[in-house]
Amino acid sequence: MLKKILHWLLTLIYKVEVEGLENYKKAGGRVLIISNHTSFLDPLLLGVFLPDKITFAINTQISERWWIRPFLGLSTVFPMNPTQPLSLKALIHHLQNNTKTVIFPEGRITVTGSLMKIYDGTGMVADKSGAAILPVRIHGAEYTHFSKLRNIVRLRWFPKITIKILPHTCIKAKPTLRGKSRRKYCGHVLADLMSEMIFSTSHYKQTLFSALLEARTIHGGKHTVAEDLERTPLSYNALITRTLVIGKALKKITQAEENVGVFLPNSTKTLNVVLGLQLYGRVPAMLNYSTGSKGMISACKTAQVKTVLSSRRFIDLAKLNTDAEALAEQVNLVYLEDLAESISTINKLKAVVQSTTADYWYKHQQFSPESAAVVLFTSGSEGEPKGVVLSHANILANHNQLKARISFNAQDIVLNFLPMFHSFGFTVGTMLPILNGMTTFFYPSPLHYSVIPEIAYDTGATIMFGTNTFLAAYAKKAHAYDFYNMRYVVAGAEKLQDSTRELWSEKFGIRILEGYGATETAPVASVNTPMDFKQGTVGRLMPDMKFQLVEIPGIEDAGQLYLYGPNIMQGYLLADNPGQLVPPESKFGKGWYDTGDIVNIDDEGFVSIRGRSKRFAKVSGEMVSLTAIEQLASNIWPLAQHASTSLPDPKKGEQVILLTTQKDATSKQLMALSTGVHAISLPKKIFVVDAIPVLATGKTNYPEVTMLAESLC
Repeated sequence: MLKKILHWLLTLIYKVEVEGLENYKKAGGRVLIISNHTSFLDPLLLGVFLPDKITFAINTQISERWWIRPFLGLSTVFPMNPTQPLSLKALIHHLQNNTKTVIFPEGRITVTGSLMKIYDGTGMVADKSGAAILPVRIHGAEYTHFSKLRNIVRLRWFPKITIKILPHTCIKAKPTLRGKSRRKYCGHVLADLMSEMIFSTSHYKQTLFSALLEARTIHGGKHTVAEDLERTPLSYNALITRTLVIGKALKKITQAEENVGVFLPNSTKTLNVVLGLQLYGRVPAMLNYSTGSKGMISACKTAQVKTVLSSRRFIDLAKLNTDAEALAEQVNLVYLEDLAESISTINKLKAVVQSTTADYWYKHQQFSPESAAVVLFTSGSEGEPKGVVLSHANILANHNQLKARISFNAQDIVLNFLPMFHSFGFTVGTMLPILNGMTTFFYPSPLHYSVIPEIAYDTGATIMFGTNTFLAAYAKKAHAYDFYNMRYVVAGAEKLQDSTRELWSEKFGIRILEGYGATETAPVASVNTPMDFKQGTVGRLMPDMKFQLVEIPGIEDAGQLYLYGPNIMQGYLLADNPGQLVPPESKFGKGWYDTGDIVNIDDEGFVSIRGRSKRFAKVSGEMVSLTAIEQLASNIWPLAQHASTSLPDPKKGEQVILLTTQKDATSKQLMALSTGVHAISLPKKIFVVDAIPVLATGKTNYPEVTMLAESLC
């Protein structure tokens, strides 16, 4: 009777919804139910809404709370301490009697809003007992006053709570594993199951504007989400209102599903333009203005862009007048200043009203989550840039993959200096914060090495994404206290040098988390996290991503990486076939993306980049890694910059050339300092240059490196 009353009461108060009860029934009789731990309500919710009288393995301290004791009569309680071996052994014996037992593998209620540390003991219990593992996700209870997230998220009296039950699985450890190694393996598998559960039950199959409305509901309309150099904070309410205003104005001059060029800097106004286009089914094509008018015109032709949005003020300040004039000869260049004059006061007032009711009317005209959300262009570091089409679901899937592995919350401030035409700048630096309650601070250029540390200090930034080139430059210019509030510094796009890692650690006490990705993976494919970290690697692949490694003749212990997952792009737009979407496909089937990278993936799933398939030279029949040569030079001359390339050689097939900024560097000196390295793996010639050619993103511009090497030979 008590259970029925509580069922009715909780359903009334929290609108509790249970999904996947059929999975509960299929799990069998001996079941270990693992659940995330969001609040003090969790045992009560599972005890009331799961069928049968189940056992709860609850932390001893929690089970002794006076207010929870009356509800423990609903189920059998197994008080335990997950750190005590005897307690775990007793639980194993209990499960072997074919019981259904709930355990919270984190051992405590989350204080971050994300998964906490997963104890190995729970994995061992599942392994030793032979029980089926039934993952259960509780969502919504973290927003109640029974959680431990006060002052971290906006708590509410009656948030909706969902309980999602996933299909059961089992831990299958190798018979050869024994003792601590077996226990560690089982804990590792369980941690992966938990993060996979968090991702698979996330709501990523929606549009970006729908996710924006959802974020406003969670964090409140007055919550600040964006700011730029004008220092006018932008709240959810203001952002949505401005998006409606600019979206309606852009709707009049563009067509549905049209690719519309965006030639604008990092700012809140650019954010409004991007969301305004997406709101009415237009696709922003983010133009890389660092490539000049030639590059932008090429991109417009590839994506069949007819209209480009820009700003006179931006063009004047950035001194891009010549590029703008050349671009205007090819497309319809529309200035935001002119567009603003066409927006009346009545239109603005209507937008205010529509903003408050958007949760009701938008769902009736929502576009498909699989439709195009943005066109980004590859860096062109190794050839002609390609248009990469990412869907709404691609971007949101990547956000939720990150959330399943790393904690961030509404108190975080992201310093975003990577331009929006860069995949990290757009999807991670811009969209991730605004759709998850964080504040993103837009800075227009990553090249202001002295200013950016000051901005980090002034804003109290807690998260920053950058490339090795930029991070090394900031560290040299910054005061030791500029990054005092920084929680995460994530490096990607190019290899993180040991000298950069050590400098940040010694000067700021910050451990840089190196990751790996591509525009085609929206963009994060793997990343080190505070809980899953291995130096020298780029972390572990994101949840729900599959991989294949293809052997490359002459390369040992690594293979060419192919990836498949919900964050893989919709396809390419190619210069030789403008406007035609070419979906990813490989020898493994449709949807599989060939990264072109040579990697090693160890037993724990950590990815190590050996180089790109195009960045190997064949010297006298031997495969020589150009990336390894650059790393060798960096180890010997850590304060200089280096880039290697290969040129044809009539005798040996190819010859390796190294460009360096190290004064007086010679081949003999490199050979003398390269102990244990085969002579064939060393560059034939070394040229000292004033600077290594780089792109606007900080990545080495290898086509220019090759041209420079040819001119010097």
